[in-house]
Parts: sequence; C-alpha cells; structure tokens
Amino acid sequence: MEEKETPHPHHRPYRFCPHCAGPLNNRLVKPGEPERLVCGACGFVHYLDPKVAACTVTSYNGRIVLIKRAIAPAYGQWVIPGGFVDRGETVEDAAVRETREETELEVRLTGLLNIYSYPGSVVVVVVYTASPIGGTPRAADEALEIGLFQAGEIPWQDLAFPSTRDALRDYLKRFYY
Repeated sequence: MEEKETPHPHHRPYRFCPHCAGPLNNRLVKPGEPERLVCGACGFVHYLDPKVAACTVTSYNGRIVLIKRAIAPAYGQWVIPGGFVDRGETVEDAAVRETREETELEVRLTGLLNIYSYPGSVVVVVVYTASPIGGTPRAADEALEIGLFQAGEIPWQDLAFPSTRDALRDYLKRFYY
C-alpha cells in the first residue's frame, strides 16, 4: 500500500491511448484543474484516479492487531491489516476480506475510524474499527508475523505508512484516552 508517490514532473505513466493507441500528451482540459493525459488522435481524456485501500484497526482480547509486511513497499514494517479495494467490491467488504487474508481473523466492522489522504499520494485509505467474530490471529498472506499490542507497546518507530500511524493515534484517542 504505497502511499507516497513523487514521480518526475515529466513522467507520464501511460503513453498510448487505450481506445485508439494514439499518443497521450499532457494538456489543460479545464481551467483550474490539473493537466490531463489527452489522446492526440481521438481526443480521449485519461483521468489518473486514486487507488482506494480499506483497512481495520482490530482489537483482539484488548490488544491491537498489527502485521509485519512480507512485501514491498515497507517490507518488514508494521501496519494495520488492509489492502486495495477490488473494482466492484464495497469498501467494507474489502476491509473484512483483507483482514481475513492477512490475519486469518473473521471480523465485524464496528465503525468508520477515519479516511486518510496525503498530498502527492495516489492512495486514499479508509480505516474501520473491527471486532473479531472468528478465527485465531496468525500471519497469513503478505505478512511475516502478527503482533498483538497493548496501547503502550505499539512499535511507533517501525510503522510503515503515515496512515497506519494516524489511524492508530485516532484509535487511541477515541478508545483509550
């Protein structure tokens, strides 16, 4: 769940039109908006939309569930369970699915914690609070290990992303302090 993307200002992630294969070029389409990729042959406008990630802060027997990432970016750092929402999937279903895939816990969402977005980032992170309804916490898909942390034990220096740090701070403010 890479959150910070700082591409070269002239970097174009796509070079050809998905409709006619004509060249895509940066062009101002509407005043006040950023330049868009526009096909020089057919005029198709390609909007570079953000990615949506869904996560949970899950309390298991009074401890917060974190996983140590087994993939890049941020390999070996701690995060709350979560990942990208699939096209056609609800954000809520994605949060439950990602938590199960990474922790082997079945959870019930108990509320929306917050939505996190950052300048220069291509990812919008939606974080829910959750309670386990089944399973035993185990490091599963994309996790090196699982950690169950008391509020005072959170490994702040080893957290992977700003959204993880911000979500945990919001969670602690709401439920512990």
